Amino acid sequence: MKTGISTRCFISRYETEDGIALLKECGAETCEIFLRTFYEYRPEFAKKYAEKLSGAKVNLISAAPYNFEAQLFSPSRRVRGDGFYWLDQILRSAQFFGAENYAFGGLGVREDICGNIDYAAERLREIISFCARYGVRFCLENSTNGLYARPFVFTELKRRCPELYGVLNIESARKSGYPYQMYIKDMADCILSVKITDFNIGGTSADSGNGALSLEEVLANLKDSGFDGTVLIETQDSEDNESISKSLEVLNETVQKLPSLSKIV
Repeated sequence: MKTGISTRCFISRYETEDGIALLKECGAETCEIFLRTFYEYRPEFAKKYAEKLSGAKVNLISAAPYNFEAQLFSPSRRVRGDGFYWLDQILRSAQFFGAENYAFGGLGVREDICGNIDYAAERLREIISFCARYGVRFCLENSTNGLYARPFVFTELKRRCPELYGVLNIESARKSGYPYQMYIKDMADCILSVKITDFNIGGTSADSGNGALSLEEVLANLKDSGFDGTVLIETQDSEDNESISKSLEVLNETVQKLPSLSKIV
């Protein structure tokens, strides 16, 4: 497994370009770039700030999902056209950043809005094909208020969209009320990346190793599912960069222990 940091770790304290510049300082060799605004979606932004990566590899690129993602599922071709305009901008940005995968949260794209799973799959095939033109893989990420808000939606969509990949968000799984293990089983060998956020008993975010999440359990279950992708720290409430670096260190130490960890169900 590879490890890294999402720029979402910095969004409460820095602009996106400053977060990009801090990735290597915090020890990340791999990362997710989270684009927050329409301004940041533009390839001009990526072209200007890609050098701030300082050699860090971009595993994922994602965008604030409420901005346009639901438009991609609209029955109106004109509305979908607006959505694809912004997706085009993001995918061009992905090329400048060297991003291999696009993580789609799809907030607001509920099953009832799509009408049925067949309609959702039809739209997804169109989006997946569009991403492929830019050399970017489309990954559906589980979310608490989106298309993938419960387990086994992925399985149904995968049957209809063979080129579909997944991103497992541990925090979203917890908030959904379903065990994350159900999402691992659902996505099976299609998970390309995993996002980790530890949490306190009260539900607030915590730095990895300081909260209630058993990182050993998560990684052991992933390992036994055959996962060998990238695990990213995504804690958004860290008070300083040292905490983010420490979270990554804890993650790296746990990954190193994996050969000795048995399956935990």
